[in-house]
Amino acid sequence: MLLLRRHRPFVSPLAAFFGGQGPVDVGEGERSGQTWLCITYLDHAGSALFPESLLKAFTDDLRNNVYGNPHSQNISSKLTYDTIEHVRYRILQHFHTTAEDYTIIFTSGCTAALKLIAESFPWIPEGTKQPSSRFCYLTDSHTSVVGMRGITASMNVLSVPIEPKEILLAKSRLPAEEQNCTTPHLFSYPAQSNFSGTKYPLSWIQDIKSGKLCPIKIPGKWFVLLDAASYVSSSPLDLGVHQADFIPISFYKIFGFPTGLGALLVNNRIAPLLRKTYFGGGTAAAYLAGEDFYFPRKSIAERFEDGTVSFLDIIALKHGFDVLEKLTGGMEKIKQHTFALAHYTYTVLSNLKYANGAPVVRIYSDTDFSNPDVQGPIINFNVLDENGEVLGFSQVDSMASLHNIHVRTGCFCNTGACQMHLGISNEDIQKNLQAGHVCGDNIDLIDGRPTGSVRISFGYMSTFEDAQTFLNFIIATRLSKSDAGIPCQSVTEPMTESVPDDHLSFNSADKLSQMLQISDGELRNIPSEADTTGRWQPLEPEAESIRAAVSETAVPTCRKGGKPITIARIYLYPIKSCSAFEVTEWPVGNQGLLYDRNWMVVNQNGVCMTQKQEPRLCLVNPSIDLKHKIMVIQAEGMDPISVPLEDNTGKKAVICESKVCSHRVKTYDCGERIAGWLSTFLGRPCRLIRQSSDVESKSHQKNTKGMLFLQHKHLVLKEPLEIEELIRRFRANIVINAPESFEEEEWVEISIGALQFQVVGPCSRCQIICIDQQSGERNKEILQSLSAARGRKTNFGIYLMNQPLHSSFSDTLSVGSQVLPVLKENTEIQPPTSREEKCSG
Repeated sequence: MLLLRRHRPFVSPLAAFFGGQGPVDVGEGERSGQTWLCITYLDHAGSALFPESLLKAFTDDLRNNVYGNPHSQNISSKLTYDTIEHVRYRILQHFHTTAEDYTIIFTSGCTAALKLIAESFPWIPEGTKQPSSRFCYLTDSHTSVVGMRGITASMNVLSVPIEPKEILLAKSRLPAEEQNCTTPHLFSYPAQSNFSGTKYPLSWIQDIKSGKLCPIKIPGKWFVLLDAASYVSSSPLDLGVHQADFIPISFYKIFGFPTGLGALLVNNRIAPLLRKTYFGGGTAAAYLAGEDFYFPRKSIAERFEDGTVSFLDIIALKHGFDVLEKLTGGMEKIKQHTFALAHYTYTVLSNLKYANGAPVVRIYSDTDFSNPDVQGPIINFNVLDENGEVLGFSQVDSMASLHNIHVRTGCFCNTGACQMHLGISNEDIQKNLQAGHVCGDNIDLIDGRPTGSVRISFGYMSTFEDAQTFLNFIIATRLSKSDAGIPCQSVTEPMTESVPDDHLSFNSADKLSQMLQISDGELRNIPSEADTTGRWQPLEPEAESIRAAVSETAVPTCRKGGKPITIARIYLYPIKSCSAFEVTEWPVGNQGLLYDRNWMVVNQNGVCMTQKQEPRLCLVNPSIDLKHKIMVIQAEGMDPISVPLEDNTGKKAVICESKVCSHRVKTYDCGERIAGWLSTFLGRPCRLIRQSSDVESKSHQKNTKGMLFLQHKHLVLKEPLEIEELIRRFRANIVINAPESFEEEEWVEISIGALQFQVVGPCSRCQIICIDQQSGERNKEILQSLSAARGRKTNFGIYLMNQPLHSSFSDTLSVGSQVLPVLKENTEIQPPTSREEKCSG
C-alpha cells in the first residue's frame, strides 16, 4: 500500500520536479475563503478561484472612479471607453499578439462566442452553383462546439464529426486544382480537452490552413476555430506563432472573477468576411427606422458587440491580469506548477492497489502525464472496488464532500470524449435517456455500467496540500485497515417513511391568512410533546367507509409466519433540515403529513440551506402545537420562540419565488424576529421562509413524494449505532416494523388505512446520513459502510407518492396501523431522475 506523509511547504517536491525552480505559491491570504472553510477545491477546469487581492484592487478602483455608459460622451463615459480599449490591448498582449492581427469582441462567455461564429461565418449552403461549405469538429469537443451544428443545419450546411485518430491520418494534400477553390470550411478543435486534459497539437492550425492536413477531402479553403477556454486557464497561448482564425475564451476560467464575460479573438484576415444580420445599440453608424437602411460601424468589435458591454466586468479584467502576473510570474510558471501537481497525483493514483493487486482507480487519459506540452492539469477517473467494478461517481462525490473536497462528476459537457473513454455507444446514450438519465443528473450507473466519471483539476491557486488531501481521501476510503471486511452491526427492527428534506411539501399560493400572535412567555406553559399533537380526529363516517373499501381491495403481504407490517413511529420535520418532531398520530392531507417541511431556512441570498452546508441545523428543534396553532422552535442556549401555523402575510406580505430541489415554489418571509433568532444561533445571516398556503394554483403539485425505508439487520457499519441513532440519521417520517430486509424494493404501492401511496423508486442516500443529529458532527464512515452493505449502491429505502382519495376529509396516520404492500409481477421501479429526490436532509 502506498502511504502519504504530510510535507511542509510543497516547494521541495515540486521544485525537484523542475530542477530546482520553485512552484507558484499565492499565499494563504489570497485563499482566505478556501482556507477559512477548510475546502480542498479541485474543480479549476470548471472555474478558477479568484484571489482576495483581485477583489480588493477592483473595489478600490470602483471607489476611486466613476465609470459611465461607454456609449455616452461625458467625462465618466469617456473614462469607461478608454479603459475598455486599454483592456483590449492587455488581452492581446497576454496572448502575444497585436491589434494589427486580432480583434477582441466581448461576449457573455465562450459559448456566446461560438454561437456568434456559427451565425456569422460566410457559409455557402447546399444547392448553390458553388461547392458547399462544411463544418467539421473534433468529437472530443465541448457541447457548445457541437451545438454549432444546429445553426449550420438551419443554413443547409453539413456538419461532419471527426475523431482524433482520423485527423492524424488526414495528411494527404488535395490536387492542385482543388486547392484553388475558395469555398470556406471551418474546422474546430480544443487546444485542451476539458474531459481528459489532453492537449491537441497547436501545429494543426497552420497545417490545416495550409492544406497539409485535411479534416475531410473536399475542395475549398479551411479556417480554424481553436476552442481555448480550457487551455488558457493554465497554459500560455502565443497567437503570434499559432494564428488560429477564431479563439473563444471565458475569463472566469482564468481569473475566477468576473463571471459571465468572455471574448472572441478574431483574426483580422477573416473579420471582413463575417456576416451579421441583427444590429443592436452601439453597432450602427447610421440606420433608418422607417426604411430598410442600415450602415454598420467600421470597427469589427463595435459591429458585433450588440448593446452596452458589461463594462465594469471588463474593467475588472485589468486587475485580473495585474494580480495574476504579480502572484504567479506568468502563464508559463502556472503551466509548470499545475502540471507538477497533476503529475504527482497521477503517479500516486495509478499505483494504488488493493490487497489482491487490483487497481483502485481507472484513469481515462491519452498520455502518461510525462510532458506538460501534451497533458494539462486534469485527471479523469472512476473508482473501482477490489473486484474491478466501477463505483458510481455520485457516491464518490458524496464521500468527497464529507471530506470537504470539491470535485466534478458526470460527462463534463463532452459526450464525445465520455463515449470514447468509457466505451459508451450511441445506442447506450439513447437507452440511458429512456432509463431516465439526462446530462448533469446523479444517475451514475445503469445496468452496472458507468454513465460518467470523476474529474479533478488544478489551477494556479492549488497547493501540494490539495493533492495530498485528495490522495489521502482515496486511500482512507478505499484502502482501510483491512480489506477482509467490516464488522457487522445487527439492525433488526423498524422501517421508515419520510418526505426527503430536499423536497419540501411546498405549493404555490396567492391567499394568505392572518398570523396568530402568542408571546414567548406563554411558551413555557405549553404542554409536553405528547400532548401537543392535538389528537386530530377525522370525520368518522366517511373515513370508515373509505377504509373499508381500501381494505377490501388491498391484500396484505405476510411473510415470516404471517407477521403483519405495522407503523412503529411517526416523525415530521416542520423546518427543512432541522430536527424531527415525534408524534403518535398525525393528520395527512393532499400534501402528506400536515406541516411537514412547510418552512425552510435560507441564507442572505435567499438560497435554501441544508445540513450539507450547515450541519448545526439539526440542533434546531421545532415542534407543532395544534391546539395553540403555533410552531415552537428551541435550541440550546436560546429562549424558545414561536411562529404561527396560520399564514400571516396580509397586505404587506411579499410573496417571492424560491427554488427547492429544482421546483419553483411561492414563499413568504416569516419576519425579522425569527430571522434574528436563527442568525444568532447559526452564527450567519439567515431567514425563515414558509410556503404560501394556496394549494389550488397548481393542481399537479398536490401529490407529495415521500420516502419509505427499512432499518435492516444486514446494514454494515464500522462503528455500531443504536437503532435510535440510525432512525435520526435517516430522517424518516414513518418507522415501520417489518419481517424481512429490503422487501420494500419489491413493492409497487402500499395502503395504510384509507391512505394509498405509489412507489416512485429507491432512495439513494447522500452525506446527510453522516451527520450526528444530536451534535451536528460528521461521521464519514456511515455512507461508505452503507455502500459496502448494499453492494456499491447507497440505496436505502423507497420514495412514495401520496395518492389522495377524492374525499373532503383528511385522514390520519397512527402508530400501530397496518401497512398493506401490493406486489406486481414484472413491474420495474424506476429510480428517481431528478436531484430533489436524492436527499433526506
